Amino acid sequence: MNFEQTPEWLPMLLGFGLLPLAALVLLGLARMALARLLRGRDHPMLERVLHAGHFSLQVGVVLMVLSLTLPVAGLAPENAALASNALGVVLTMSLGWTLTRKVAAAFDAKLDGDVPGDDDLARRRHRTQMVVFRRLAVAAGSSFTVGLVLTSIPAVRAVGLSLFASAGMAGIVMGIAARSTVSNLIAGLQIALSQPIRLGDAVTVEGHWGRVAEITSSYVTIITWDQRSLVVPLNYFVEKPIINWTKDTAQLLDTVLLYLDHGAPIGAIREKLDVLLADCPAWDNRIAKVHVTAWKENCIEVRILLSAADAPRMFEVRCVVREGLLDWLMREHPEAMPRQRQQTLAAT
Repeated sequence: MNFEQTPEWLPMLLGFGLLPLAALVLLGLARMALARLLRGRDHPMLERVLHAGHFSLQVGVVLMVLSLTLPVAGLAPENAALASNALGVVLTMSLGWTLTRKVAAAFDAKLDGDVPGDDDLARRRHRTQMVVFRRLAVAAGSSFTVGLVLTSIPAVRAVGLSLFASAGMAGIVMGIAARSTVSNLIAGLQIALSQPIRLGDAVTVEGHWGRVAEITSSYVTIITWDQRSLVVPLNYFVEKPIINWTKDTAQLLDTVLLYLDHGAPIGAIREKLDVLLADCPAWDNRIAKVHVTAWKENCIEVRILLSAADAPRMFEVRCVVREGLLDWLMREHPEAMPRQRQQTLAAT
């Protein structure tokens, strides 16, 4: 065969058709071989990483083959340079997105099925760190990819350099604009490491009680007791005080206050409290005490100290005790309810 008489369309067919197709076939075979190797073994993370970002990886492989075959495609020099730049930009985007998706898949594999309970503080701490680090890794991967793409485009790179060289105020303006983003980024790292809050924690923020449902790279979503979504900036949790009901343990102590007449039967109240708690599954059988904590002019203050496994159960226990004692006192000891006394002095 005379290579000097090779048709002009043959290099184009090989470079832009057959070779990319062969690369895709080899990639598919390699993926199938790895999938078969992992089949039947307990490696969910590797399986997740293998399948994540496969389409963008296919695009990257095709673009890589096209970049290698471009010099022999017979294009005009100016067209070849333009095509090479375009392929480089898209290749950088596809490979960067592939790497970001695979890193995110590794975190997702650790998070799947890992929904700890209120008392499992170690697992909730680990899950919070994984969620925050996953978001930071995706943000870092996306930013790095965009940065590489922008620096690979001469026109954009030149415009950016000329702006910074001609206007020193641009850096100040961008720094001020990015202050909130940088603050949230640092706050995210602080929350992941020191963990003032974790996913699933019961917290009180700005007077609202709820549970931490989501921690993103810029805000925290708290689902309140009435199922509203309270969205709070991330740096709020490292700058302002909050109440974390489950920081070290979900168990709680709380009180029910009764204001009764001075002649209220304290001993009978203690006995009735034991009866009420025996039929209350929300009580955790730890603490139930009755004390008179104040003597006032018109009444006494009776404090009932109670315990429960977590905040929702504590709310239930307090309501059961308050309602039960009120009903019992009204029926059995109406004289124990607070009264106003008056004294009439005889005329002299």
